[in-house]
Amino acid sequence: ATGRGGRAGRFIPRVHRSPAPRALQRSPRQPSAGHESYVTFCQLEDEAAFTCSADCTIRKWDVLTGQCLQVFRGHTSIVNRILVADNQLFSSSYDRTARAWSVDRGQVAREFRGHRNCVLTLAYTRAACVEEAAAGGLLVTGSTDGTAKVWQVASGCCHQTLRGHTGAVLCLVLDAPGRTAFTGSTDATVRAWDILSGQQLRVFREHQGSVICLELVNRHVYSGSADRTVKCWLADTGEHVRTFTAHRHSVSALKYHAGTLFTGSGDARARAFDAQSGALRRVFRGHAFVINCIQVHGQVLYTASHDGALRLWDVRGLPPPRAAAPKRSLPRLFSNKVGCAAAAPLQPA
Repeated sequence: ATGRGGRAGRFIPRVHRSPAPRALQRSPRQPSAGHESYVTFCQLEDEAAFTCSADCTIRKWDVLTGQCLQVFRGHTSIVNRILVADNQLFSSSYDRTARAWSVDRGQVAREFRGHRNCVLTLAYTRAACVEEAAAGGLLVTGSTDGTAKVWQVASGCCHQTLRGHTGAVLCLVLDAPGRTAFTGSTDATVRAWDILSGQQLRVFREHQGSVICLELVNRHVYSGSADRTVKCWLADTGEHVRTFTAHRHSVSALKYHAGTLFTGSGDARARAFDAQSGALRRVFRGHAFVINCIQVHGQVLYTASHDGALRLWDVRGLPPPRAAAPKRSLPRLFSNKVGCAAAAPLQPA
């Protein structure tokens, strides 16, 4: 997505079709400024997409027009994860901090300092009791220092430190009540914690490599690993239920949607699996490097990659399990080098 000499060029929407992709040109509007480095994560909220990047910024986009609406500046190193909840934007960074921002004003409302190394992942739970309401909800962060911390959002104070992993905490998710956290680590385990008491509840041991990503759905925990597999566990007991294979590299991102488990991998491909049977339903090809994040909004799959692009795929009409061959879908490319330009709405495949 760059012109000659490496300079940014204008973005032209493209529609890829099998077997020979063709570029269909449209007249774009003037593109807005985009990220200056690769995208690390994205989140969809109503008609907006939020992305964070190695350029130390967070950006808000209009998903209908592709226009950059707002830029959040303040972190001094790579912004690794973001989360939008209760009209607040939470972020974690390699600068060893997590931050809470006002979505409307784009300003930092609170900083959370205490980790001794990079803050990689985070999750938020709303107030479930009077005590938590006074705390403004709880933020949980995971770090390469091997701990997870539970913070009171209103005060910025650390409520608990969860210790037990022997490696970096790469990912975490919270259950629906917001009382139990599941963390994944480079020590190849998933651990469950009571975030109010700090007690470790159970350990999930089956992976042969770092646990990179987690998804919790219907009391099932899905864990993606550097061992190239996704494993499904019963959240309440730690029992291993199923293993999803077919990846050629580490599994770097997970998203469950309507009975389908979407995965992103270091092999630059996204995949769709039947969550019940484990059968591979489709492979999405188009990125050049590892896929960092997956989101699903309606019938559109969003994939963000280390190649600096956010791609949109039409996932309507996914084939049933045991489809003869994976087939390509309809992508639209958002290049972080040149910003997002207007494009026509997605059409049925």
